[in-house]
Amino acid sequence: MTINVVKIFLPTAFAFFVGIMGTPFLTAFLYKHKMWKVSGVKKTLDGREATISSKLHNDEERKTPRMGGVVVWGSVTITVLLFFVLSELFPSSVFSKLSFLSRNQTWLPFLTLIAGALFGLIDDYLVCREAGSYMGGGLSLRIRLAFVSLLAAIGGWWFYVKLGVDSLHIPFAGDIHLGIFFIPLFIIVMIGIYSGGIIDGVDGLSGGVFASIFSAYAVIAFAQGQIDLAAFSTVVVGGLLAFLWFNIPPARFFNSETGTMALTTSLTVVAFLTKAVLVLPIIAFLLVITSASSLIQILSKKFRNGKKVFVVAPLHNHFQAIGWPPYKVTMRYWVLSVIFAIIGTIIALIG
Repeated sequence: MTINVVKIFLPTAFAFFVGIMGTPFLTAFLYKHKMWKVSGVKKTLDGREATISSKLHNDEERKTPRMGGVVVWGSVTITVLLFFVLSELFPSSVFSKLSFLSRNQTWLPFLTLIAGALFGLIDDYLVCREAGSYMGGGLSLRIRLAFVSLLAAIGGWWFYVKLGVDSLHIPFAGDIHLGIFFIPLFIIVMIGIYSGGIIDGVDGLSGGVFASIFSAYAVIAFAQGQIDLAAFSTVVVGGLLAFLWFNIPPARFFNSETGTMALTTSLTVVAFLTKAVLVLPIIAFLLVITSASSLIQILSKKFRNGKKVFVVAPLHNHFQAIGWPPYKVTMRYWVLSVIFAIIGTIIALIG
């Protein structure tokens, strides 16, 4: 029991300090090369003029760089690989008990994290080097969704073929076998969670929300005896806290696509590995409601003759538009993210 606790918390603390120490080098690079958006938001997803969003998303004027998510996945990668290498070099030492890179628990979420991070990094680079009509350029939404779908299809296939998983656990009811339909479900869930990545819109917002979500799944994994997966989840939290240290107002950089794509795609894998998929909409409620608010806004304007439900979407920007200062939005989202994480964790553990 003691070694398991150390296995979880020692790498977490290590990832945090790796992120803290590496950030000055990253920020120096980002500011030197002016890695912020070339142009601001000009149009919404439905092609209309983004008059309000253009005022809220003004990091091209603030000169705030993107690619801050490198702090998160970079510190996670260094931590995972270092503890693995030490366990291989010193197999008879305590390091052999502290490595948490395992084929059945952490290879898939780790590789998914890296794949999402690198693809997102390409989008961030293009955003910083070219102007565009939506969100300042970068890869189109269609291309990004195609990549996430491909990543999800590979992940779903791995679960179904390699791990022999084809069931979904329903809290308080038991497992339901889906057969081959497990794969499309996996794709749908990953796309849904990825769409919630637009929560990265206010200083400090995404870091705190994602930290609560991954903490909840760390608890679930630990309770189920998935110690390696619990360690991986808390290491992500360690990286997020390092990112958050520099992302609180005024933010030194934004999480952006390299961070949100890495986090949302790997989160999906973690949820399926713990068989706590149906509580994911609760634990990650703020991601879900953020994505839903944008969809509701688009449908409302399309089918209600341009009438809007929110002043502006997504939801956190709506609160800003009605007068909430950014720090109030961030703090209240943090509070709610902890509460929903607790509720979802309880349901997962007793269901």
